[in-house]
Amino acid sequence: MNELVRPRRLAPGARVAVVAPSGPVPEERLQAGLDVLRGWDLDPVVAPHVLDRHGELPYLAGADADRAADFQAAWCDPAVDAVLCARGGYGVQRMVDLLDWEALRAAGPKVLVGFSDVTALHEAFAARLGLVTLHGPMAAGIDFVKNARAQEHLKATLFAPETVRTIGSAGGRALVPGRARGVLSGGCLCLLAAELGTPHARRTGHGGLLCLEDVGEETYRLDRCLTQLLRGGAFDGVRGVLLGSWEGCGPYDRVRALLADRLGGLGVPVAEEFGFGHCAGALTIPFGVRAELDAEAGTLTLEEPALR
Repeated sequence: MNELVRPRRLAPGARVAVVAPSGPVPEERLQAGLDVLRGWDLDPVVAPHVLDRHGELPYLAGADADRAADFQAAWCDPAVDAVLCARGGYGVQRMVDLLDWEALRAAGPKVLVGFSDVTALHEAFAARLGLVTLHGPMAAGIDFVKNARAQEHLKATLFAPETVRTIGSAGGRALVPGRARGVLSGGCLCLLAAELGTPHARRTGHGGLLCLEDVGEETYRLDRCLTQLLRGGAFDGVRGVLLGSWEGCGPYDRVRALLADRLGGLGVPVAEEFGFGHCAGALTIPFGVRAELDAEAGTLTLEEPALR
């Protein structure tokens, strides 16, 4: 797994586009998120279909073609320095194949932020564009709107990435002790499993540090996703694993037993409760950057800043 191209950091006055590639966006949370961005001296612009609702499939933020068009226009606008997803849910896999990847590549590197369902975009951007992306809070997410820790870590990553070269969680500990170096990748477990076999999925995490988290999945479903990734070769050559949050996935002792069962035999360091994903105060993790994991210390040290 190779390091990817790092986009430029943001500066005061930068224009950021907010898009909704997945689920419907609550207007009041969107407005609160825009206020946060303006407080950072950014110039947020909202894509035309962000507040749309699909007429027959209420879990989608409007029609697939409209969501794709919003994303495409935002990324290809030379005045836009970053594209921030408003929320996750479900829907990226339905629109990602509608994007013009040659046009996205020609638009040059810029910052992409999101997590959860946006995992499918992280994978596509790595495979198709070779770009570093940020697994972090979304502009209309509760964590982004209400949690100071999540806000400040993302803000530092965007504006002063050299100040967050070491990422650590107070609750982080070793499921399997050890140190490992590699390129960061990953995201939402069920999305990574669903991506297997698609044109945008990477076939293996060889030489990388794989980040995994999920929300609202029963333990046996997590088992099925992990087993699918193992059988599909996604863990082949992985040098280390970082585990984030498992909110709503059942008692953590049961989830932990599953993670130990499925990942303990890989022979690589595994750090748990690392504080990214669907949890309060979620940390921002740059995918595509080389880093060193110290599972026992609960730290991740980036070899270079997430953004240039």
